[in-house]
Amino acid sequence: MYDVIIIGGGPAGLTAGMYACRSGLATVLYEAMFPGGQLAKATSLENVPGFNEGISGPDFAMQLEQQATRFGLRIEYDAVNEIDVTSDVKKVMTSTGKTEESKTLIICSGLSQGKLMVDGEDRLTGRGVSTCATCDGALFKGRVTVVVGAGNTAVNDVLYLAPLCPKVYLVHRGGAVQAKPELLSAMAALDNVETVPESVVAGLVGEDSLQAVRVRGISGGEERTIEAKGLFVAVGSFPNTGFLAGKLALSEKGAVITDEYMRTNVPGVMAAGDVRDKPLRQVVTAASDGAIAANSAKQYISQKR
Repeated sequence: MYDVIIIGGGPAGLTAGMYACRSGLATVLYEAMFPGGQLAKATSLENVPGFNEGISGPDFAMQLEQQATRFGLRIEYDAVNEIDVTSDVKKVMTSTGKTEESKTLIICSGLSQGKLMVDGEDRLTGRGVSTCATCDGALFKGRVTVVVGAGNTAVNDVLYLAPLCPKVYLVHRGGAVQAKPELLSAMAALDNVETVPESVVAGLVGEDSLQAVRVRGISGGEERTIEAKGLFVAVGSFPNTGFLAGKLALSEKGAVITDEYMRTNVPGVMAAGDVRDKPLRQVVTAASDGAIAANSAKQYISQKR
């Protein structure tokens, strides 16, 4: 039986694994696809402390993985489909039929981003298409950008990009943007923002990088092409917590509810990173969560002894 099982191999999970192993805890991490999570889609990270020239998402993820395994973290590339946290012994069941037992469990399963489902979106993700203005906005300084969405996240993206970009377009399906009044007022005061209502993205132009966005009106079907180097998709995201329903306390949006020590409502079960209910989702906050969660796991095990 392990001391710690970690579900998810993003920055939170890999950091948790590193801290747990350095504390002498027998630890295994389960990752469904590849290490790094959303990092794998980032062509460049410029806001991670310690990398003055920036670093690509995949390179950073690889360094995290190598660092964690150097301290003894075992990584299994297998998806966790179900957990049992009804007793002191925590169990996880994987897609390959394995069942593992542990004294503690750290959930780091992250988020899935909403997609536009248009031609070129997958090809250009990380090459002009992004889901995080806070993460990637600085890469488009001095360039025209487009934001897609109609809620608070979309308007916040516009407000973040407007000081950096000569022009920002906000494309949304409805006739009006459904955001907080204070956000709408702040956006209305900007002279380099243009809203494109009752419209959807019909396609993307560009092979190796984004060159333009094709926008189609919903009612008349008329199309226009907006030359832009950046497209920020803000049509929503959802925590990867389907396998946790009925097992842990979740927010209205499905995120795991924790205290400041990353502890859930179930003793011995922690959550870290984007999967938990929190105000800011960034690489540095995920790593911080992971370190705290590992420390809480160690304290829990010590107290049980």
